[in-house]
Parts: sequence; structure tokens; C-alpha cells
Amino acid sequence: MIHAKSGDDYFLQQIVATAFTGTVHSVFKHALNIRSDGNDEIFTLATKAMDRAPNTLVIDLDTLDHLHINQQDRVSVRDNQLLIEEKLQIAIHTATRWQCQLPIYPADRTSLRMNMIRVKQFIDLHGKGGGIKRNDLPVSEFEAETSRLLQQRTTLLYEEILNQRLDCFQTYATDLVGLGPGLTPSGDDFLVGLFAIIHLENSPCSIYKPLCESVIKMMQPLTNEISFTTLKKAAHGQVRESICSFIHAILYGTEVESIEALRRVLAIGSSSGTDIALGLISGLEANIELGG
Repeated sequence: MIHAKSGDDYFLQQIVATAFTGTVHSVFKHALNIRSDGNDEIFTLATKAMDRAPNTLVIDLDTLDHLHINQQDRVSVRDNQLLIEEKLQIAIHTATRWQCQLPIYPADRTSLRMNMIRVKQFIDLHGKGGGIKRNDLPVSEFEAETSRLLQQRTTLLYEEILNQRLDCFQTYATDLVGLGPGLTPSGDDFLVGLFAIIHLENSPCSIYKPLCESVIKMMQPLTNEISFTTLKKAAHGQVRESICSFIHAILYGTEVESIEALRRVLAIGSSSGTDIALGLISGLEANIELGG
């Protein structure tokens, strides 16, 4: 019997309030994805090395490697336990409930302006190249063209936000979906960061919030299911805990606190953390410019 440490409030509601069933979608060392029979939505079991996130249950395991769980294994709930065949039993009642709560954008942006300088320098020095951030190593012609397109399309989207031309926002955002390397493509990761900033209460960019929520249906055919789930949640202001912590630190914390929180974001995936961070920075810079 494995105990759940923490669970996204929505996921726990699905487990408790419905006769939750599903199949294993994909398995990695620290995460296992489940496709719900009820609504085709993707939910995640994560080891304790991972942070809390939407649609995610964090369980008291260091790794999933030894469980021999396979794609299409059946998932069900019985007696307040989440079961994967006879291979894994998870006690749900031990999970503390979690829900993403983004901070409010501050009226006084002094700390944000100061922290932004240091954070951008740190990303330049320590961020991983190959996605939104250019790779310093030699790359193939295809990789170079992908990098050029990422730079071009993120710039167009940023300029669209600055000029508050709402009519092109959806087009430029959709053009980024599925673009770039990784299980979650770089363009998707950038949008996750940007969408999070757009959902900050009182932020100048919050005028784009309805467009984030309406554009998500256009994005579904353009990327894989795992990445789309993350995008869909971000389009409604729901992102993982490390992203929330970084946003709070850069808005209200010290430079040291901002960098420590940034390190945790940069550690996500391969280049995903860097791409998310650059989406966050793009949104914050737009807020500063629009806010005067």
C-alpha cells in the first residue's frame, strides 16, 4: 500500500465523487499518466521528487521504475484506494488537498523591476538552450530553423500584447503550439508561462484572459495529449506549484528568493523549465510596459 502525499483538488474530487476508471496512458521514471474513461482527460501520478501540479496526485514513492506498469493497464477506485491492476494500490485519504492560487499583481512594481534584472541574467547564464533560448552548440539546419521560428513567433505575440491588438492574439498563440523539441514542445511551454501571468489578478495583461480560455480548443489538434492538458490548465490559470512560487517571489520577494524559486522552474524537464521561465518573463515585461 502506497500513501498519497498530496492531490490536486479537482483530481481528488474526480476520484471521490465519480466511479473513476481509466487506463494507463504513459509511464516515466517519476510520472505516470492516466486517461480517464469518463472525459478522456489526462491525470498524473507523480513521485515525491515532483512538485504539486494540476490534475496530479503526488505519491510516496521515489521512482516508478520497479512497478512494471504498462500502457493500457486498467485504473480503478475501490474502498478509497486508487488501483492500477494488482501492481499499485494508493491510499487516497492521506492526501492533503492542493489548488493553484496565483498571486495578485502588485500596485508597487519596485521589487518586480529589480528582480527582473537579476532573473533575466540568470536565465541567460544558466537556462538550457535548444528551445526558446538559442543553443550555443552547433545545430542542424532543422534545429536552426525551428529556433528562428520560435524567436519570430514569440516576438510577434509579445508585440501583439504590447499593442493590445486583441484580434491577432489567438493566431499568434496558436502558431506556437507544437513547435520545438521535447515531450512538451517549447512553444507550448512558453505559452504555459505566459498564460499564468495573464491570469494574475489586477495585471494589465489580464484583458487577454478570455482569449486564453477560448483559444485552447483550437490548440488541441496541434500538440500531444500530455502537453495539451498542461496548456488547458494554464489557459484557466492553473499551473504547477514551482511556477506559482516563482511568480510570487519575483513579484514580492528578494533577488535571492527569486533566483532560488527560478532554479526550481529551470529544473523542469530538459529545456521545458527554461521555456516556461521565458514565457513568464515575456508576460511580466509586457505588464511592466503596459502599466507604465
